[in-house]
Amino acid sequence: MRVAIFGGSFDPIHFGHLWIAELSREAMQLDEVLFVPTATSPLKPNGPVATNEQRLAMLRLAISGHSAMRVDTREIDRGGTSYTIDTVRSLQQERPDDQLFLLVGTDAFNSFDQWKEPAELLSIITPIVLRRGGDQAADWALAERLAGKVRADAIRASALDLPMIEVSSGELRARVHEGRSIRYRVPHPVESFIAAENIYRS
Repeated sequence: MRVAIFGGSFDPIHFGHLWIAELSREAMQLDEVLFVPTATSPLKPNGPVATNEQRLAMLRLAISGHSAMRVDTREIDRGGTSYTIDTVRSLQQERPDDQLFLLVGTDAFNSFDQWKEPAELLSIITPIVLRRGGDQAADWALAERLAGKVRADAIRASALDLPMIEVSSGELRARVHEGRSIRYRVPHPVESFIAAENIYRS
């Protein structure tokens, strides 16, 4: 199977996340997209606003009914700081015959040398580098330095260009805090859950 890891805080998940996942699934002929909510990201040490349970509930509501998408809780279950290499190794052990991909924006990809064991990571997983409208270009020279030209060329062949997506979790949290609508920015069940749980208000 061709399986992509989609990591993030998903605080909250929104239509931008879902659109990226579905476009990547179609373009790269993925059999499965795993949404992997982070516990504590090394690049975002302050952590999410919603609880782990709330973020998982919102994810499950958002992808309910899509047979090729599922939530993977291993980083939250593991706790502490989340490193992608640990998640990938864990998946490799469970699914040795699967081909693993990683959905990653150009901003994160261009700082790949700051990730834990980046050369090893690039040797066992293929990043699908997502360049959204207005984003900087991917640093392919960095990939070549870390993984060699042949591997860097293979990664570059998996890159996808996306239009500008003008929605972010931070903006949504701010809108809820200010009492403004998030309708049509998140799935309706997620919107209802946020209101019922009174998330992001305080």
